[in-house]
Amino acid sequence: MLNGDVAVDPGIQAAGDAPGTSQPAASGAAAGPAKKRQTIERVYQKKTQLEHILLRPDTYIGSVEPVTESQWVYDGEEEGMVRREITYVPGLYKIFDEILVNAADNKQRDAKMDCIKVDIDAENNVISIWNNGKGIPVTEHKGEKMFVPTMIFGHLLTSSNYNDEEEKVTGGRNGYGAKLCNIFSSKFTVETASKEYKRSFKQMWANNMTKSSEPKLKDFSGEDFTKVTFSPDLSKFKMESLDRDTVALLSRRAYDIAGAAWGVKVFLNGKRIPVKGFKDYIDQYLKGKEDEAGNQVKVVFEKVNDRWEIGVAMSDQGFQQVSFVNSIATTKGGRHVDYIADQIVGKLVETVKKKNKGGIQIRPFQVKNHLWVFINCLIVNPTFDSQTKENMTLQAKSFGSKCQPSEKFINGVLKCGVVESVMAWARFKAQNQLSSKLTAKKANKLKGIPKLEDANDAGTKNSAMCTLILTEGDSAKTLAVSGLGVVGRDHYGVFPLRGKLLNVREASHKQILENQEINHIIKILGLQYKKKYETVEDLKSLRYGKLMIMTDQDQDGSHIKGLLINFLHHNWPGLLRLPFIEEFITPIVKATKGKEELSFFSIPEFEEWKKHKDNWNSYKIKYYKGLGTSTSKEAKEYFSDMGRHRIKFKYENQADDQSIIMAFSKKAVEQRKEWLTQGMEERKRRRELGLPEIYLYTKETKAVTYTDFVNKELILFSNLDNERSIPALVDGFKPGQRKVSLLCYFNCF
Repeated sequence: MLNGDVAVDPGIQAAGDAPGTSQPAASGAAAGPAKKRQTIERVYQKKTQLEHILLRPDTYIGSVEPVTESQWVYDGEEEGMVRREITYVPGLYKIFDEILVNAADNKQRDAKMDCIKVDIDAENNVISIWNNGKGIPVTEHKGEKMFVPTMIFGHLLTSSNYNDEEEKVTGGRNGYGAKLCNIFSSKFTVETASKEYKRSFKQMWANNMTKSSEPKLKDFSGEDFTKVTFSPDLSKFKMESLDRDTVALLSRRAYDIAGAAWGVKVFLNGKRIPVKGFKDYIDQYLKGKEDEAGNQVKVVFEKVNDRWEIGVAMSDQGFQQVSFVNSIATTKGGRHVDYIADQIVGKLVETVKKKNKGGIQIRPFQVKNHLWVFINCLIVNPTFDSQTKENMTLQAKSFGSKCQPSEKFINGVLKCGVVESVMAWARFKAQNQLSSKLTAKKANKLKGIPKLEDANDAGTKNSAMCTLILTEGDSAKTLAVSGLGVVGRDHYGVFPLRGKLLNVREASHKQILENQEINHIIKILGLQYKKKYETVEDLKSLRYGKLMIMTDQDQDGSHIKGLLINFLHHNWPGLLRLPFIEEFITPIVKATKGKEELSFFSIPEFEEWKKHKDNWNSYKIKYYKGLGTSTSKEAKEYFSDMGRHRIKFKYENQADDQSIIMAFSKKAVEQRKEWLTQGMEERKRRRELGLPEIYLYTKETKAVTYTDFVNKELILFSNLDNERSIPALVDGFKPGQRKVSLLCYFNCF
């Protein structure tokens, strides 16, 4: 409240009450003792500027109540900045800061200034701040009829910063600053010396600037300086002494100035602060901090121009910023922070989008959460949202300068770990989404899954005895359903796959979430994403205790088996170590002669039989192109002899894991090339030696390892896939193209 403002004392009559009347008591309420009527003079009061500041301090210096919050402070034992909970009074912090920023401002007025000394005597409650910049003019102000130091330290609303047409990059603005420190001190002393005026000056104030001594002037011929010494009036801050937390916070501000005031040595309690610039200052925050890999967190730093210094590091605590405007610590940030952060985030988003194709959508604010930004800038005539100056509000167009980081700086930011941190977070969030959306509960009845023939006991207490048969298409499902007439529907369910399953190891987050086939399999089996299935007991939490894969016996059928195994191995590797996955094999060739019937489960096995059977031509040979070519009668025969057709997958050791990864991971391209090359060379060698081809299934086969499946069966698909995909050197055609060309040729002639 300014001079002339009038205060209304609380507890006065309500607006509209007639003078000399009182309000009646509420109906039914007991009448209390009558309040003594206050005088007009008591109700309406006029306060001086000084009285108003002391009466309403929060308007000028912030709260005078102790607050407990997380703050960066300097820790002498750690020899660096630490963030911890401290209890301090914002108002006391502010009056100290006003004097400190005034000292730093002097650097802008005097480029030769190179030293600031801060002394904090907590035991005696005395603080002093000294700088060797140009002294205050020790002369009388002709208009105000008092010495200039007296005017600017002992009289309110006096300042050298009132000319808004002048571009200034100092912290002072409103004419309160140092006077507020004087008002909230029990003792306040100003000493200054001016070589220009050849005099030194000293004056003392006491009792909240209500008493002052006469100025003491002396002749002076030394170097300029200014020193302010004060004893905070602790009673105004509900304090008894300068406690440890307060001293730690004020000490941090001394370190702030050492980093933010270019070319200035700062001493704290007689000892020089080991910070020689903003880069050294940033290191105080990052000292000893490690990323997830245990490496020291890196900072990318650049002095862009004479008014901007910026640094960026990775943050694991959400967006963090440490910023200074004209040496003022803007602890809540402001538009200068947005100005820099938005530029950096824009570049990061471009890179992250390229690396995260098909992943979850990443928004700019989510990228920003992984940044730690350090800014030291000089802004022309900055504005703030309060006298405490924690948030800078000036629009970027009025900064008086621009900050455009170099390409080298941006490239450094892209390599400092921020991108990796964002990608790790994106993967984590994707995993959580998958966990919530791709998790099923054990339920007896399922709805909304077309073509599912569910086992009667699936999802019940007998679920461990149930087997889900996944078939290659609807025709194979028909065959399996015919077989259920033999084994019954209590413990067997059937679900047809639509073509080949997605390779989840290389699929995007979006592809997996939107893949209906995968969602259906998870729901039918009752799988829980990220749950570890390590014991047979764990299988009881599923709707089915076993999974049986029933595909054609050709190479494409082998690929479908491999993709299903890959799906389970990638998400629930423990299931492969348990007796969970099986396959149902059917003949690919049958040879019959009279009542004799021979079944072959692979072409190499059939070719081997032909080679050793002289009269094989006397047999009737039937090739089964797919499961759909088997009759219902044959289906019942297959299911009647489950011991022959049911093959278990067996886990032996880590070689099984490596084989699956090698077959389906993009990262294993070179290994896969070597695997295929060795396979082709081995087949060629065996043919040259007249040896039979290696095949997986024999009449005695009851179980196969995952390594054998990959090396003896899946490799056949991979070789065939290459033959289909690579044009021949002779005519430049792929097999499919050649067939089409020949068909066209014969149809034309």
